[in-house]
Amino acid sequence: MESVIKINPGASKGEIRQKVWDYIEEKNLANFPRPVHNRIPNFKGAFGACTKVTELQVFTETSEVKVDPDKPLEGARLAVLQAQKTLLVPTPRLRSGLFNKITPPQGASKEQLRTCASSQGVRDFSVPVDLDAKVKVDLVVVGSVAVSEKGCRIGKGEGFADLEWAMMSSMGAVNKSTVVVTIIHDCQVVDVPDELMGSHDLTVDYILTPSRVIKTNCQLPKPQGIIWTKLDSEKLKKIPILKKLRALEEQAGKDVTLGATPPAAEPGLQNDDPKRQPRRRPRRNTQQDAEGETSQESRQERGSESGQRARQQPARVRKESRGSGKGDADKEAGKTVKGRSRRMVKEQGSEEVGGEEVSQRKLPQSVTTVYLGGIPTGLRVSELKAALRERNAAPLRLTWQGAQHRAFLDYSDPQGADQALEALRGPGVPQVTASHRKGV
Repeated sequence: MESVIKINPGASKGEIRQKVWDYIEEKNLANFPRPVHNRIPNFKGAFGACTKVTELQVFTETSEVKVDPDKPLEGARLAVLQAQKTLLVPTPRLRSGLFNKITPPQGASKEQLRTCASSQGVRDFSVPVDLDAKVKVDLVVVGSVAVSEKGCRIGKGEGFADLEWAMMSSMGAVNKSTVVVTIIHDCQVVDVPDELMGSHDLTVDYILTPSRVIKTNCQLPKPQGIIWTKLDSEKLKKIPILKKLRALEEQAGKDVTLGATPPAAEPGLQNDDPKRQPRRRPRRNTQQDAEGETSQESRQERGSESGQRARQQPARVRKESRGSGKGDADKEAGKTVKGRSRRMVKEQGSEEVGGEEVSQRKLPQSVTTVYLGGIPTGLRVSELKAALRERNAAPLRLTWQGAQHRAFLDYSDPQGADQALEALRGPGVPQVTASHRKGV
């Protein structure tokens, strides 16, 4: 079956992801959370596609199933619980372990099982599984951004599914015969070249879509254990369980040499890898730039219907002298930033000020500022930064007020502000309305 999304020869993984995300947004093929960029898309028809997992012979034969915590896989988690099989779900971002076992209440009703299969259930009805536990997983269900009919898979770019598989392989929970299934929209089945797959990339055996069940007969091997040279000391700091696994493998005489730590990103602007920002202590009127945290997505989902209809306000441009704190945009922004002096913000780094997230570089004496209003509730500051970077419209400083659905972008001159406005009108950009007003 011919792919509806055409992949150009020589396209990178990032370019394929962008094409898929753009297509899903353009054709309105996804449910909350939106936009789908930098996510595993929660495509329309996901629940029906998930039910097809019960048709696979391996599903009837297995007793333990690992399913990723992504929103579009909620139906697969429910199917596992309804079949009274053991459901294992990875710990969000692997912060506190490898995975949890979901334990529904005794005699749980269908509605209670639905709750257990949701992000709330992953949070409230789970028991951590220790590395020493004797776990044997015969079926793994992962989310994807793009997959070929040959089983070549591309995730959202953070490598967690690949790393989870490698860790499970190291602890003996999976092997080369373990079946891997992904559940995606039909449009996400694209031509992914085999040469894009690395030794650490997880391939899939079955693709389930709303209209098809595809057996890939993939010829590429699955990773056998952790490739430590693909990791660095920073990754071990973020995922403590890796330290324990590394110590165990070192004791067993294996080579656990780490790769080099990549250079630090420029202050105020992260690199193109869509990694999440460090979590900060919650403050009033602050939306954290922390992506994929299961509990956060649950909170967003409960208020999604109203949040997705956030009022659309035009983007405006103003010019002000640095340090006054009393320019037009401060008046327009209202009480949240009224009277705020720009000297409150340090000249380097990124921090929160008065319920805002601010990223910056050293500012000139005079700046032109773009005001963005009507920012959707589900949008993250990292997504806006990535869109601006890709279009060479990165600001000197970005002030994020997600709770108020607005942001301020500071540029050194009106030309830079005009370029940002043009970039914000382009395809694949987070949905904010952009219009122009000359600075005063």
